[in-house]
Amino acid sequence: MNIIVVGCGRVGAELAYRLYKRKHRVTVIDQVASAFDNLPPDFHGHTVEGEVLYQDVLSRAGIEQTDSLAAVTNSDALNAVVAHVARTVYHIPNVVVRNYDPHWRIWHEAFGLQVVSSASWGAQRMEELLSDAEIHSVFSAGNGEVAVYELVVPDAWQGRSLQDLNTPDQCLVVALSRSGRAMLPSPEIQLEACDIVHLSATPQGIAALQARLKEG
Repeated sequence: MNIIVVGCGRVGAELAYRLYKRKHRVTVIDQVASAFDNLPPDFHGHTVEGEVLYQDVLSRAGIEQTDSLAAVTNSDALNAVVAHVARTVYHIPNVVVRNYDPHWRIWHEAFGLQVVSSASWGAQRMEELLSDAEIHSVFSAGNGEVAVYELVVPDAWQGRSLQDLNTPDQCLVVALSRSGRAMLPSPEIQLEACDIVHLSATPQGIAALQARLKEG
């Protein structure tokens, strides 16, 4: 797959190298030549120095033959413009942007772009690790708007219905594991202490469940 990475800071260099190691054909664009020093010595992809909004720079990067593009500079405005041009002018099917300042995220989403906000996701993940130990996030979709959580059923919930963990539109049980065997949720299942339950939930839904668990 032909992939362009715009921006060769710490994130861009790491992303480009990971993609290169997976055998993709990677081109990195940055307006500062010294930025390419962030790439590991064994990176043998293509590098293009120049202002990414110039058509000749994009042409040298091979944008006409590109399958995917990631805009990961530390400028949210530049990332948004580059991604928009890539999708609407060059019709690149898979475009992802880095959100640097969480206050800018709404503008990226307004363009209908796939957004990765490391600040928002990282803060949410640290909050989870610093708070309740009963429930842990094991997968986060988007930028944390929905996640899959793992819950070890406490003793106080022995005999309660599995459906008692559900909250409409906010928290939904997706699987239960007992004695090493996983099963799909069913209304008649009664919980046993130390069951492992996986739930798909919003941050609000998981917060509400944590409060209910504390009540017993």
